[in-house]
Amino acid sequence: MNWDVYIKQFGQYLKLERSLSQNSIDAYVHDVEKLKQFNELEGTKKDALKITPKDLQKFIHYINELNMSAHSQARILSGLKAFYKYLVFEELIENNPAAQLEGPKLGRKLPDTLEYLEIVKLLEAIDLSTPEGARNRAMMETLYSSGLRVSELVDLRLANIYFDIGFLRVVGKGNKERLVPIGRDAMKYLKIYCDEVRVHVPVQKGFESYVFLNRRGRRLTRVMILLIVKGLAAKIGLKKTISPHTFRHSFATHLIEGGADLRAVQEMLGHESITTTEIYTHLDRDYLRQVVQEFHPRA
Repeated sequence: MNWDVYIKQFGQYLKLERSLSQNSIDAYVHDVEKLKQFNELEGTKKDALKITPKDLQKFIHYINELNMSAHSQARILSGLKAFYKYLVFEELIENNPAAQLEGPKLGRKLPDTLEYLEIVKLLEAIDLSTPEGARNRAMMETLYSSGLRVSELVDLRLANIYFDIGFLRVVGKGNKERLVPIGRDAMKYLKIYCDEVRVHVPVQKGFESYVFLNRRGRRLTRVMILLIVKGLAAKIGLKKTISPHTFRHSFATHLIEGGADLRAVQEMLGHESITTTEIYTHLDRDYLRQVVQEFHPRA
């Protein structure tokens, strides 16, 4: 019996025996499907009944590395516990591998994740009547749409924007390049900035290729973008502590919570494989675009 059969029976059990709502059932099922995906990435192809506590700990560590919020990790953990309680209840396994499972002890405090409506409020707080406002809207939309690191945003080059196919070529850590999809809204504001605002900036020598410039025609700094984000948060009275990384954090969380494939999110974030080198798979552009279009709130 394979994973899909166990997961389907688990969903039926939640509906018939526990009378959960369809939304709750879908959430639990998606949590188990994420474990199935990770099992496939590992290359071990273990049966669901053969999963060990060590396997589950590795999975929790993996989703932590994907920038998921602590809250989302806890929710997935709850789904896995429910699944393995079900398998014990049905006497398919004797020992519950999730019984003593705990989330990873995070060595650093993860930034707050923004709800989608909070993202919208931040974006709408930007004054589009000014050149800086048009630039800032393009930057914030790009951060959230493509999950870029702030260093990747400030280093983005004009030649690496492919408006015709809806992709950015990003240079990440270790000078490793990747292609990431950019959503419709982000592409719209990015094109407005490039075509109507940036063309009027007196660009200084050496900064001609950079996308985002300050009013003096030089590349923006990471500190400047942090101040812009902090200013927007103060403008809408947001109580959470946020930074440019919060947009990347929210990008990953919203995609995964929506049901996106873990491999696709890993690819778009530019993460190396976490357990073995065989895990890291380069997915084709059409598939990455499909994931963003289907699961990103602003696709």
